[in-house]
Parts: sequence; structure tokens; C-alpha cells
Amino acid sequence: MAASDRVLSSTLSDPPASPHPITYQWLLPNSRGLDNFLKVMDTASSGADGYPTPPPSPQHESGPAPNTSTSDADRMDATSHASASNDRNGHKHEVSIFLAATESFSKKNTNCTVQESLDRFAPLMAESRRRGFPVRAYISVALGCPFEGPDTDPHRVADLAVKLLEMGADEISVADTTGMGTAPATKQLLRTLKEAGVRNDDLAMHFHDTFGQALVNTMVSLDHGIRAFDSAVGGLGGCPYSPGATGNVATEDLVYTLHSLGAKTGVDLDESFESGQY
Repeated sequence: MAASDRVLSSTLSDPPASPHPITYQWLLPNSRGLDNFLKVMDTASSGADGYPTPPPSPQHESGPAPNTSTSDADRMDATSHASASNDRNGHKHEVSIFLAATESFSKKNTNCTVQESLDRFAPLMAESRRRGFPVRAYISVALGCPFEGPDTDPHRVADLAVKLLEMGADEISVADTTGMGTAPATKQLLRTLKEAGVRNDDLAMHFHDTFGQALVNTMVSLDHGIRAFDSAVGGLGGCPYSPGATGNVATEDLVYTLHSLGAKTGVDLDESFESGQY
């Protein structure tokens, strides 16, 4: 069993205690990864190998299961688009995929063209949704590429976002993988996405802090109406194919900033800080 499968198995059989439901996002690079993911999920559901059999999921007779997003404009909700059909011990699980906005980064990172990425992910996304697992799609280097420079074409990003949504993605995480993004570039990208018909509710922003611009770009995104943001405790993260880039914006910095604006995140800042220190 691969290490990732062991982590998933452990999470299903002995989930961490939490006063609130957790949404787990499992990054799957290809159909083989999905097959392994579904195999572990099926094993857990059957109660085999000592895994508990989860309670039956709530059935909704009309329309899809309601998501957990909120209409409160001041609340940042990290569990949007989670489907009630994939509950495991009260928690939810999503499938995540990633592709790049530039050909150079795509070939370096995943050894294929952008179109080949789309072709690979189409059946994976269809099967994930058929099995009741929402799909989150990441678009890497959306605000700058280490091989093609800081001027990633926003129309290229918007075109990919539309294609991914049409393929069945529930949410698009627009990633500034290099941390090259600036306030004007972020504003232009968000405007271009909007003009392409991509809704704010379908977007999350994923900022790295290489040049200290992550919180600046977060503020621009907030003004635009975005309410979902990725972060990592202690500013962890990075990519071996993005030389010099640092990690994601630190969760404790992001939460502090949002709380200072009066936003409700549901995140305990003190606990987040302690996790970052650890």
C-alpha cells in the first residue's frame, strides 16, 4: 500500500477529534491515483479490515444535497461544495487535481502539455462526481511562471477555468505558485475570470508569499468578492519546479488579517499560531 493510501486509510479508520466537520482534499495526479483512492474508500465503506462502516448518508429527494457555504458576506467558509453523499465519520472528502496555465510549467511539473492534462483529468473528474466526490481543480502559475515570466495571460487562465467547470469541477483554486502576483495583476485576472462567466462562488485564491504580496493580493480578492482562500500553517509549501518560491501564505497571518477586518473564519487564531510554531 502506498504511503498516501495509508494516510487515507488511517484518516478513515481513526479520524482526528474535531468539534466541526473536516473537509479533506485528496490530490490525485492521474486515474491510477483515483483508483487507489476509491479502493480505500470502498474498503472503509464495507467495514472490512477493521474499518468502521459509516452511517448511511442523508438522502435528498429533490435537488442536490445542500452545500455548507453561507450567505454571510463576512464569513470565510472552507467547506463549500462538500457533498453529503461522501460523509465518512461526519467528515467529507473531495478529490483535487492540478494543471498549469503555461506549457513550460506543465511539462516540467507533470510531463505533459496543458491539453494532455485536460484529457487525462476528464474521465477522472467524471468518475469522481459519479461516485459522489466533489472535484477541486487547481490552476498553477496563474500569476507568473518560473520559466515563462511574470506575465501569465489571464485569458488563458480564464479559458482553463471555464473548461474545468464545464468538465465538472466544483471549485477552481487559482494559484500564484511562484508568488509573483501583484495587486494590479490579481485585479486584472479576477476581472478577466468574471468577464469569462466564472462566478466568485466557484473560485478560491491560492497565494504564495515569495515577495510578501500574498496578503495584499488577498485584500484585492476580498474587494472583488472572493470568500475562499488557501493557506498553510507556518507558511509551509513550495514546489520543486518553482525555483526560489516560498510556501503558501501562513494561516495565522491570513486569519489575523481577516479577523482584523471583522470577518468570521471559524479558525482559532491562538491554536493556529501554536500549530505554526510546532
